[in-house]
Amino acid sequence: MTATPTKTTVSRPAPPAPKPAGGARKRRGSKQSLAVWLFLLPAAVLGLYFKFIPMFEGVRLSLFKVQPFLGDVFVGFENYAKVIGDQRFMEALGHTVFLGVTQTLGALLVGFVLALLLEGQARSLWFLRTAIFLPVVTALAVVGEIWRILYFPTADGPLNSILGWLGLGPLQFLNGTDTALWSIAVVGIWSGAPYNMVIILAGLTGVDRSLYESAGVDGATVWQRLRYITLPALRPSLVIVLTLAAIRSLRSFTEVYVLTGGGPAGSTEVWMTRMYSLGFQRNDIGVASAAAVLLLVVTLLLTVGTQYLAKRKADR
Repeated sequence: MTATPTKTTVSRPAPPAPKPAGGARKRRGSKQSLAVWLFLLPAAVLGLYFKFIPMFEGVRLSLFKVQPFLGDVFVGFENYAKVIGDQRFMEALGHTVFLGVTQTLGALLVGFVLALLLEGQARSLWFLRTAIFLPVVTALAVVGEIWRILYFPTADGPLNSILGWLGLGPLQFLNGTDTALWSIAVVGIWSGAPYNMVIILAGLTGVDRSLYESAGVDGATVWQRLRYITLPALRPSLVIVLTLAAIRSLRSFTEVYVLTGGGPAGSTEVWMTRMYSLGFQRNDIGVASAAAVLLLVVTLLLTVGTQYLAKRKADR
C-alpha cells in the first residue's frame, strides 16, 4: 500500500503593520503652534514694551525718591507710608469706593433690565442694541464733555430745563459738593450698563427655553421664573460682569477729570486723580508710583477674591 505524500503548508509572515502617523501629526502640530506664536509675537512684544516694562518700572520707582537730573534716592517703603498717611488719599479712597459700589450695582441692574427687554431675534431689536451700545465705543472724554454740557447748572441747561417743566428748581449737579459725586456715578452707570447688557444677553442665549414652558405650565409667576431659572443660569455671566465693573470703577479717572477735575473742594477727587496730581503736577513720581502699585494690588485681590468666591459657590 502506497502512502500519499502530504503537502506541508508554509506560513508566510504577516505584512508589517503600518507605522503610526504620530510623528507626522506631532510635526504638523508643532508647525501650527509655531504659526500661532508667530502671529502672537507682535502683540506680545508691544504688550511687553508698553505695559509690563512700565509696570515693573513703576514698582521700582515706588521705592525711590525720584529726582530728575539729580539722581534717585532709595527710600524703601516710605512712599507707601506717605500714601497711607495722606488725608486726601484717604478721602479719595472713600470717593473711589462710593463710585465703585454705586456704578457697579447700578450698571449691573440697568444692564440686566436692558438685556431682558432686548432679548429676542427681531430685526428692530438689533438696531436698538446697537444704538444702546454706542456709549461703550465712544471715548470717555467725549462722554464726559457731553454730560458736562447736559449738567449745565443754570436754569436754561438741558437737564435743568426738563426739571423746570416738572416744577423743580435748577440743580447745581457738578458744582455742588453734595451732588457732584452722584452726578459722576450716573455717568458711569450710563456708560457701563450697555457693556453689561451685551454680556448678560450672551448668557441668556444659554438658558433652556423648555424650562420656561414647564414653569409656566406649573403656574410659576414671572418673578419665580426669573429667580429660579434665569438668575442661576446667568451666574457665570454675572460674575464676569461684577468683576469687570468693579475693576473699571476702581480705575475711574477720565470722566472725573473731564467733568470736575476732582472738585468742587475735592468732593469728587478719586484715587486716580489724586495720583495724577501728585505725579504730573507736583512731580512727586515716587509717591504716585506707590499709589499706583497699591491700586494694582487691590485690583488683583478683588479679581482673585471674586473668582474664588464664585468657584466656591458653584462647587456647593
